[in-house]
Amino acid sequence: MTADIAKVRVGLDERSYDILIGSGLVARAGAEIVDRLGKVRAMIVTDENVAAAHLEALQASLLHAGIEHATHVLPTGETTKSFAHLEATVEAILAARLERGDIVIAFGGGVIGDLAGFAAGVVRRGMRFVQLPTSLLAQVDSSVGGKTGINSRHGKNLVGVFHQPRLVLADTDVLNTLSEREFRAGYAEVVKYGLIDKPEFFVWLEKNWHQVFSGGDARKQAIAISCQAKADVVGRDEFETGDRALLNLGHTFGHALEAFCAYDSARLVHGEGVAIGMALAHRFSTRLNLASSDDASRVEAHLRAVGLPTCIDEIPGMKPTAEALLTYIMQDKKVSRGALTFILTRGIGQCFIARDVPSSEVLAFLEQSLER
Repeated sequence: MTADIAKVRVGLDERSYDILIGSGLVARAGAEIVDRLGKVRAMIVTDENVAAAHLEALQASLLHAGIEHATHVLPTGETTKSFAHLEATVEAILAARLERGDIVIAFGGGVIGDLAGFAAGVVRRGMRFVQLPTSLLAQVDSSVGGKTGINSRHGKNLVGVFHQPRLVLADTDVLNTLSEREFRAGYAEVVKYGLIDKPEFFVWLEKNWHQVFSGGDARKQAIAISCQAKADVVGRDEFETGDRALLNLGHTFGHALEAFCAYDSARLVHGEGVAIGMALAHRFSTRLNLASSDDASRVEAHLRAVGLPTCIDEIPGMKPTAEALLTYIMQDKKVSRGALTFILTRGIGQCFIARDVPSSEVLAFLEQSLER
């Protein structure tokens, strides 16, 4: 381990694992895997864009470490999180004759991590897997904590399993190949951690977001703080029976918007949905007299400053109705016997789980928001 690599530990007893954050980790992936998991065989699951930019470097690293491997390349985009692509991935792993003790390497953004992790979780009733996230969103959120899955026509991430990785390698260099839009979308998940319960981190982001975007130590620091925040929550509540639900700030609204857009990334990507969702959650909290409108305005101002959307009408194309969005919200995984659960706030860094939120209040708020 070199000094320029940050390490965050996810504490889950015998299933604990490290998140390594820093430069050059794709090139070191083979050595890091062998050091922790021994000489294994591997299936790399990736997408077309990542394969074109980074696959050769990862394959060279695995070969140098003596790791035999096969590669399964999937289309790019949210629509890849489907039953059809899950089946193709499972069949590719089985065709490669990988054993239960071998590994699946999820090499891509959140879509690949979710799908490859799900495949690893069900093949041979559970194979080991390594997350090698290539987007900011995946590095700070989806690669950590063991949530895996695919989408259904009924909504996002409704089919899946909890299956923890054995190692997460977050190479900050690969973020330099992201488009500005993709990086901004990932940054929404960074902001989320400040808004949940780290107001001092939100203040730091307000002052330092330019440096996070430009790279270097500020970027690595933001990723490490975000990963530590998630690791702490996952260590307390692995299966989301308690306060892990706080990590869904903005996601109930955001997932509904993504589902309405049919996961069309030309219209809306996940982080943009989360940004709008966080703005809506703060405005909804204000409507319910839980928080100051000044806090909602401050959150929106920061999201707008970095170029993220904060209103539903910023999504191109046909606008949803309030009733349509409520239908998707009712499919959310946090709904229990028809009762709506939202992550609301009493102010920046003061989020809480609100259960039994009346659907009539949500509908009235959505109608108001669509009139803006």
